[in-house]
Amino acid sequence: MRLFKTSTRLAAGIALAAFMSSAAFAQEVINIGFTGPLSGGAALYGQNTLTGLQMAAAEINKNGGIEVGGEKYTFEIVALDDKYAPSEAAVNAKRLATQQNAPVIFVPHSGGAYALQEFNEQDGFILGAYTSVPEMTERGNTLTLRIPPSFAGYIDTFVKTTMEKSGKKLAMIGGDHEYAKAWASLFKPAWEEAGGEVVAENPMSYNKDTDFYSGVSSALSANPDVLFVGGASEPTALVMRTARELGFQGGFVVMDQAKLDEINRVINDMSQLNGAIGVMPLSSDTREGAKAFVERFKAENNGKTPGSETSYMYTALNAVAEAMKLAGTVEDPKAIHAKLSEAYGSLPSERNPASIDSVDEKGGTNARIVVGYVQDGEIMPIEAASQ
Repeated sequence: MRLFKTSTRLAAGIALAAFMSSAAFAQEVINIGFTGPLSGGAALYGQNTLTGLQMAAAEINKNGGIEVGGEKYTFEIVALDDKYAPSEAAVNAKRLATQQNAPVIFVPHSGGAYALQEFNEQDGFILGAYTSVPEMTERGNTLTLRIPPSFAGYIDTFVKTTMEKSGKKLAMIGGDHEYAKAWASLFKPAWEEAGGEVVAENPMSYNKDTDFYSGVSSALSANPDVLFVGGASEPTALVMRTARELGFQGGFVVMDQAKLDEINRVINDMSQLNGAIGVMPLSSDTREGAKAFVERFKAENNGKTPGSETSYMYTALNAVAEAMKLAGTVEDPKAIHAKLSEAYGSLPSERNPASIDSVDEKGGTNARIVVGYVQDGEIMPIEAASQ
C-alpha cells in the first residue's frame, strides 16, 4: 500500500512537473515579427536588417533571456518576405500580429511602415520602422518607433559639401519607391535654395531593374556635375558603375539607404566613388561601441563586415528587451513603447553600437549623424552641419 501511494505521488508529481514545464514553455517565447524584402533587388538590404534582429535575439537568449514579472522569456524572430511591396507588408503584419501574437513588428521600408500605421494601434503592436523618413513620426501614431535618425539631418551637409567640391548642376536619378520619393521631395528644394540647378529628373526602379543604361544615359545628356542616387546598396552600385562607364566624372549624393562600403563591394574600386557623399559606413566608425560590434560580428560571420542598418536593428531589439523589463510586461505595447527612451539610454555601449541615447516624444530615435565623403579612394568623416 505504501508503495502504491509512493508510486501514485511520484506519477502525480511527474505529471504536475510536466504540466508546469509545458505551461512555462508556452509562455516563455516572445515572437518578434519582421516583414521586409528577402528576395528581389533589395534582398541584401532586407537580410542585413533582419540579421541585426537575429544577432540580438541570439545574444539575449544565450544570456538567459529576460525576466519580467518573475517569468523568464526568450525571443524568436519570425520573418516573412514582402518583396518590398507595402501591400504584402500589411498582409504579413496581420499574420504576425494575429497568428504569432507579436508585440513588435519590424519593417525596413517606408512604404511598408506607412501601410502598417493604418492598423498597428488598433491591432495592438509596436511598429519598428527602419526608415529615416521624417514624416514617419509626424503622423501621430502612438505605437511607432522610427529606428534610424531622420534623413533631414543629412541634407544640409550633403548639399553644402557637394556643391563646394563637385558643382551645382544636379541630375536626380534615385529610386522610384516611396522612401526615395520622400528623400527627393526634401533634397530638391534644398539644392535649389542653396543656388543649385536640377538639370534632370529620371527616377528608376531600383528594386526591379538590373540594367540602368538607358536611364543613366538620359540623365547624363543634361551634363550634370552631380548625380543624386539611392535605393538599396546593390542596385545603387550598378547605377553608379554605369555612370562611370558612360564617362561621368562628377560627384554623387547617395541617399542613406545605400552604404558606401557595400557599394564598393560591387564596384570593387573605391576610387570610382571619389566625390560621393553618404552615410559613414559602420566599418569606418571610430566610436567604441561601433568598433566592438564590428569585431564581434566579423568573428561570428567569417570576417564579413556589418552595415549600419544591422547595428541599428541590433540596438533596437536590445532596447525593446530593456523596455519590456522596465515596463514589467511583454504584452502591453503602450507600456513598452513608453519605456523605449529610457531603455535606449540605459544600454551599455556594447549593446548600443548605434549610439542612440533616447527617443523623442513622437517615437523617433536621437543619434549623432556622421557623414562619409570619398576622397582619393578613402572615406573621410564629416560631422553633420545640423548638429
